[in-house]
Amino acid sequence: MKDIVFFYPEGHAGHFHPGHPERPERVEAIRTALLEGGIWDSFPLVNSEKLSLEVLQEVHQPSYLSLLERACARGGYLDQDTYVTQSSWDLALSAAGGAAAVAEAVWRGEARRGLALCRPPGHHAMKGQGMGFCLLNNIALAAEHLHQRAGAARLAIVDIDLHHGNGTQDIFWRRDDVFFISTHQSPLYPGTGSLEERGAGPGINHTLNIPMPPRSGDSAFLTAFDELILPVLARFEPQMVLVSYGFDAHWSDPLGSLQLSAFGYFEIIQKLTAFAHLYCDERIALFLEGGYDLDAAQACTMGVTSALLDIPFTDPLGISPYAETSAWKRIIAEGKHFWGV
Repeated sequence: MKDIVFFYPEGHAGHFHPGHPERPERVEAIRTALLEGGIWDSFPLVNSEKLSLEVLQEVHQPSYLSLLERACARGGYLDQDTYVTQSSWDLALSAAGGAAAVAEAVWRGEARRGLALCRPPGHHAMKGQGMGFCLLNNIALAAEHLHQRAGAARLAIVDIDLHHGNGTQDIFWRRDDVFFISTHQSPLYPGTGSLEERGAGPGINHTLNIPMPPRSGDSAFLTAFDELILPVLARFEPQMVLVSYGFDAHWSDPLGSLQLSAFGYFEIIQKLTAFAHLYCDERIALFLEGGYDLDAAQACTMGVTSALLDIPFTDPLGISPYAETSAWKRIIAEGKHFWGV
């Protein structure tokens, strides 16, 4: 068994719009850091899976898939934030297939851990709508691939991006085979993800949102995991943890005002790998979402990869120069009351 497998989105530079923050350099900075750290060439890359039509149409409405393919053929914008090029359809399918390949390699015990550098990102893509720079929901498609192809019955998705993973929540809102958790800055785009949003129908109490006030940092996130996320997740006993990894919660990111450090990311993934060891036969994989500062991209990814590999990490950027507020304590207290932990 390999310690980790990676997915790299070959040709992803074809998805590009001048001046847009979601740019190819995000992935290339990460790859350079892993190369220079002696990690990238030490472990295997997986090839993208060809996702079945059944998986694609379970996650996304057929009408949206057709619309997206046509929009990519033309190029332009899906909305004011979300661009497409003539390469974007194939690249979106490849990114989602890469996510599925990493998830399956970990599920089947070919690797203990996984990191998929998915681009375009995915967690804002809803059943019938792409938005927030996202075209296809990579992590949701990876989860559905495991359900249909590998027989997975209980999966956890933990979203640590700056923004609420509204697309992933939408897709699994009425399902009880995926427990969805999101930490995110609030108020901020897309405006969803309140504590009260907990699922519906069979999916009731299978969604946990923790809306972090601006200037929440390492203390806020680590407390949230220790006192709320991990105790609630333990009740579900997932067979695998899938992580939407956005490094835009870092204090240097230009689109937000959370204050997580790269070492904070390292500690979060340490906690999740320890959880996976106890509950999931080691199975945990990360899937790239947002993050727009290139220095943070390198530092945070070295941090999370070090945690996945159980090796030490030194944060080259350090903690935020801005004081962390304590407004998050009320949110954690309310969440603990809601969930009875």
